[in-house]
Amino acid sequence: MLDSNRTAFLFPGQGSQEIGMGNSLAQEYALAREVFEEADASLGLKISQLSWDGPEDNLNDTINTQPALLVHSVAALRVFLMLIPEFNPAFVAGHSMGEFSALVAAGALTFQDALKLVRRRGELMKSAGDSSPGGMAAILGLDIPTLDEICSQASTTEQIVQVANDNCPGQVVISGEKNALERAMAAAGEAGARKVVPLAVSIAAHSPLMTHAQEDFNQAVGVAPIAAPKIPVIGNVSAKPLTTPEEIREDLQAQLTERVRWTETIQFLLDQGVDTFVDVGTGNVLTGLVKRINRKTTRLSLGTPEDFAKIIQ
Repeated sequence: MLDSNRTAFLFPGQGSQEIGMGNSLAQEYALAREVFEEADASLGLKISQLSWDGPEDNLNDTINTQPALLVHSVAALRVFLMLIPEFNPAFVAGHSMGEFSALVAAGALTFQDALKLVRRRGELMKSAGDSSPGGMAAILGLDIPTLDEICSQASTTEQIVQVANDNCPGQVVISGEKNALERAMAAAGEAGARKVVPLAVSIAAHSPLMTHAQEDFNQAVGVAPIAAPKIPVIGNVSAKPLTTPEEIREDLQAQLTERVRWTETIQFLLDQGVDTFVDVGTGNVLTGLVKRINRKTTRLSLGTPEDFAKIIQ
């Protein structure tokens, strides 16, 4: 059985999506199905059909990916709370867009408001990508200081590349303008990177290329009804607990152009005595990163009926 004082719930972001996400959960639990139906009605879009049947290109469109991941995470969370109603994890955290799911779990955002925000976030990020095309690449085997230096050398005033996601030691994502990104990828290879993998995305998330979206997104976050969280939420940008609506807004707004400090987030949780991490929603990308940061942890997924069977037995 889980010990709530030593457990953190983690919520996935883009890159975890897959065709069929949440389908078996909705077939097994009426409550999960209702979450998908609620999202379909709210968005005026069959996000359930897109999540379960694709097509893959449409699901991978950032406008759709972000709400789809949120819906599966909230469906899994609600089923868990139905089965174990008194359980509250000690902390919650979400990777990039997953921070919105974490805020729902912490009671800081309603599901409906989070849904509107992630849909808007996806629209604005896509639009910024159209205005300022860029890309992202995963770099394996180099540390953050080395990559910070490589990105600095590869950047010019007009062409910027920077660290976007510090996922775990030895796995870092860089993001930026196409030419600067290519220079940084070449330099990373020369510096001894084990692998340099361009990602199949057309936007440069967590980089200055998202600045085009910043003003409109700031406005959307500014008017969203955000409450003080009932469970500590670890922010992506600060890698520290967000305790007030003002701190939450600041972290969400900064997220567009700043790096996701995931290694620091997990390290903070470990330092607080957390030893059990639960990936709530689609896949197990985040617990895979936790394993790379500290193998002496318990790591669980919570997205399918089979996952629930293991956790509540």
